[in-house]
Amino acid sequence: MAHVPCDKSEKQLDGDSLGGIAEEMELLHIDVEAAEDKPGREEALCSRNVMRKQRHWEKHLAAKRSKRKEKKQRRKLNREQESGGSSDNPQLTKRVIKAITKERLAAAQCTGLRLCVDLSMTDCMSDKEICRLAGQLRRLYGSNRKANRPFHLFLTDLREDSRLYRECLRMNDGFLNYVMDMTEESCLDLFPPQNIIYLTPDAEEALEILEVDKVYILGGLVDESIQKKISYLRASELSVQMARLPIDEYMVKKNNPKNFHSKILAVNQVFDILLTFCDTGSWTKALEAWFPHGKGYIVAHGGSHSPAVTLPLT
Repeated sequence: MAHVPCDKSEKQLDGDSLGGIAEEMELLHIDVEAAEDKPGREEALCSRNVMRKQRHWEKHLAAKRSKRKEKKQRRKLNREQESGGSSDNPQLTKRVIKAITKERLAAAQCTGLRLCVDLSMTDCMSDKEICRLAGQLRRLYGSNRKANRPFHLFLTDLREDSRLYRECLRMNDGFLNYVMDMTEESCLDLFPPQNIIYLTPDAEEALEILEVDKVYILGGLVDESIQKKISYLRASELSVQMARLPIDEYMVKKNNPKNFHSKILAVNQVFDILLTFCDTGSWTKALEAWFPHGKGYIVAHGGSHSPAVTLPLT
């Protein structure tokens, strides 16, 4: 009889033990689920600021890689140009080409040949002539941007209240960003008179070479009434040396129905001739490339004309 209660107590103990084990297993199951859910909660609790900083850092790294690549492309292109290689690289982006152009123009402001457009004669010009001159200045700057050896350009006697200044702003939104020096001062305020050579078609002496220590002046003038010797008189007023393009030395008149012959060129046409001479060292090539056919002159190949001179580069 004594064994009966003992069995009951053992059964109760066994039941209690099983219940406790079940509770412990249930708690373990909860802990496991909690452990499995923990990474998800951490991800959900991740700060937005951290995510934003991560994206910013990735953009920063991408920008650095892009700049490094562009710098490498610019160096490669400059090496090709210095060695005489082709500069036509279809892989270059507009941004890279623009950066290369800015670098080249900035370098020209330190080491390039100096050329100044004298704008002191615009008061005697009509509105139509002012508009044409503004267009010529735009084309002149465009040629300089494309040049392998650009000039250091100056626009002198350019007043902000002048008609020409307003017209340049109207015709080109980027005028104020031109990589050139614009000033209301005269060329004599900027350069010693002995270093100035004023280019005028009425000068007696022909220009033979371009010298790095000289400053070449172009008269900023459009004259549809064909007044005589305006740029010559301006150079005489400044008491500076004068020279003309060597048209007589390298060109001859050609027959035409109107018997028309003129040596008067637009500002940008003279500039293009000077640029080509800088690249080739040949007046023949420069005049043949840029002297307008309608002016009634053609290049004389061979004959008794002087040989092409070589531009001193140092």
